[in-house]
Amino acid sequence: MVSLLGVAGLLVIVGVNTGVAALLTRFFRVRLDTRWGPIVFSLFLTPVVLLVLTLLLSGVVRLGFDLGSGGAVVAVTIVLPLALGIAFDYFWMPAPEEVELPARSEGSGR
Repeated sequence: MVSLLGVAGLLVIVGVNTGVAALLTRFFRVRLDTRWGPIVFSLFLTPVVLLVLTLLLSGVVRLGFDLGSGGAVVAVTIVLPLALGIAFDYFWMPAPEEVELPARSEGSGR
């Protein structure tokens, strides 16, 4: 039987993974100047980070509950947050080119 605490733990895992996916996607979009670079890095590097986070949160911290199969775990804790994080960054946040940054002062040291 699934407990309320187990469901809350799974929601924490999904929320943390979604936030990390959105942050990594934004980081790749800001730092990489190629057209395909952010997409490739987001699709191939971010799932590895999400897998490590899932293993830490569900194994060490003991959040969540047994979903029954490995495919369900991958779908709920990696694929769903990855899709939500990428969609959040691409569709809700402004493009990095559209954001105006303040001018650097001469004495900033960098």
